[in-house]
Amino acid sequence: MNKLVRDKNPLVHCLTNYVTVNDVANAILAVGGSPIMADDIDEVAEIVSIANAVVVNIGTLNERTINSMEKAVVAANLRSIPAILDPVGVGVSTLRNKTVERFLRTVHFTAIRGNLSEMAYCAGKNAKARGVDASEEDSEHSAIEIAQTVAEKYSCIAIITGKEDFVSDGEHLVIIKNGVPAMKKITGTGCMLSGILGAYLGACEDKFSAVVNAVTSMGIAGEIAFEKYYGTGSLRVGIIDALSRIDDDIISKRGKILL
Repeated sequence: MNKLVRDKNPLVHCLTNYVTVNDVANAILAVGGSPIMADDIDEVAEIVSIANAVVVNIGTLNERTINSMEKAVVAANLRSIPAILDPVGVGVSTLRNKTVERFLRTVHFTAIRGNLSEMAYCAGKNAKARGVDASEEDSEHSAIEIAQTVAEKYSCIAIITGKEDFVSDGEHLVIIKNGVPAMKKITGTGCMLSGILGAYLGACEDKFSAVVNAVTSMGIAGEIAFEKYYGTGSLRVGIIDALSRIDDDIISKRGKILL
């Protein structure tokens, strides 16, 4: 599947946050995709028309981009183009909460990826988000239950990332145990994964397998980078380096996927 992404070189239209936009673009390039970061409302629909996937990330949410994001996903839905939502920090502010609720009501996402707190909010639970990080208080929620609830409620593939990653489409559930704790020490690993999900979903017909491969690739990249870890800066660059070299054989040998 990794080879398929590189062969197809999917164009991924990202309406993402300015904190991690460069890393997201480089991560997409590393796995074989082609990123474009355009969020002006006057061009988003036109760009979606030539894209293979759309990624919406609300990390640095503002009033200007909310309508652009919605318009982009509407255009993607009309063309059956995969759309991914990264509800960064939902549960923290009224603006984020209302925006995510609006998106989930008006448009359809192929996949929704977030940490346990963010996904618990999407599931309708009383989540206690801590900035853009999952709250310890939300560990009382079952990640399996939350993933299945979000998948069923929004007819999507739900991905909860953390110490272990959970992927559900409401019928199937996969737990992925790749990755290292040090990945939490750099900003953007979740954002990068959402971009990578766009590349995989934009290239592959089997959407569930595409998501599992994307999530596993990111976890393995963290492990490989950590083997040469000198600090958080080298880890960040090392993850992108590793993503550029991961192939199906590495996934087969190193993947820790529980069905």
